[in-house]
Amino acid sequence: MNLAAATNEDLANLSNTLIYSAMAVYTLAFFAHIAEWLFGSRSKVGRTAAALTATSRAKAGAAKAGPAVTVKKAGGTAVLERPEVVVRTASGSRDVPDGPGAHGGTEKGDLYGRIAISLTVLAFALEAGGVLTRALSVKRAPWGNMYEFNITFTTVAVGVYLALLLLKKNVRWLGLPLATTVLLDLGLAVTVLYTASDQLVPALHSYWLYIHVSTAIFCGAVFYVGAVGTILYLFKDNFESKLASGGTPGRFASSVLDRLPAAASLDKFAYRVNAAVFPLWTFTIIAGAIWAGDAWGRYWGWDPKETWSFITWVAYACYLHARATAGWKGRKAAYLALAAFACWIFNYYGVNIFVSGKHSYADVGLGALQSVGF
Repeated sequence: MNLAAATNEDLANLSNTLIYSAMAVYTLAFFAHIAEWLFGSRSKVGRTAAALTATSRAKAGAAKAGPAVTVKKAGGTAVLERPEVVVRTASGSRDVPDGPGAHGGTEKGDLYGRIAISLTVLAFALEAGGVLTRALSVKRAPWGNMYEFNITFTTVAVGVYLALLLLKKNVRWLGLPLATTVLLDLGLAVTVLYTASDQLVPALHSYWLYIHVSTAIFCGAVFYVGAVGTILYLFKDNFESKLASGGTPGRFASSVLDRLPAAASLDKFAYRVNAAVFPLWTFTIIAGAIWAGDAWGRYWGWDPKETWSFITWVAYACYLHARATAGWKGRKAAYLALAAFACWIFNYYGVNIFVSGKHSYADVGLGALQSVGF
């Protein structure tokens, strides 16, 4: 069979055009998010978190100053007591309710935020069109190589972000890191990982391709969202701790981190996201094993891809178990969550590019790799 004849070059070229167009619009969204962070005032979340940490400092200063001041007057003794400072919410947590936006709060800031989200929606539509036309060009699922996996992964990641916005979740803070990493990932895809539209190798001709790979992509996108929340939590927690101890963060750090939700909110968000998708990751591994049984006559052979998928599962299981039973919260749990995501990233890039195995059919364009020094 002539594989070249089976490829619709017009649709393949249209796919490339749509992907480049999406990158251009993501770039505009990136600058709109930058403008939102720079020119928008702090959100309700940022202002409330700052107020909590400021009152923590006031309370610490009052404790250092000693007991209440007493002033004697002719008519008796008047005791001037320092007012009690409440630094916790009614629930007893340092966490505060999330505000309506990530870092809006002014008409100007909200305008930039709305423009950024609108551009992100447009870029998402263009990229989704690029993925769809790539699939139609060869009449198969667009997950046959690393280039196709990348463009699909970034599309799904943006889709998860937009879905959270539709569900009225306070995730506007995710927009800037999302636009940044999507641009980097697409830049890698169209330069280093690009592979011409072509047919699948025989091992991939199975309905399990639609089940196993699609769930792997979705899980990776959600794990990515959780990892961003975890990283921002670490910065925010360090910022709040420094304020609470009487330190003075730099002006740039204050300007940026005041616009994020409270550290406890970010920690809780990351945990819930990872916990929600973990069962689906378990199913992904099981589906891959069933597919391996059909394709290679064995369910599990400790192939590098299988091994690192299992290592990733163990890492996330340890993270969730520690949070649920050992009471690990905060920074220790965050480091464990990031280690788990690092395992997923290595499974995504490292195994496919640098390790030989039965999954080596995931072409990455070796000529391009050699040209950039890999």
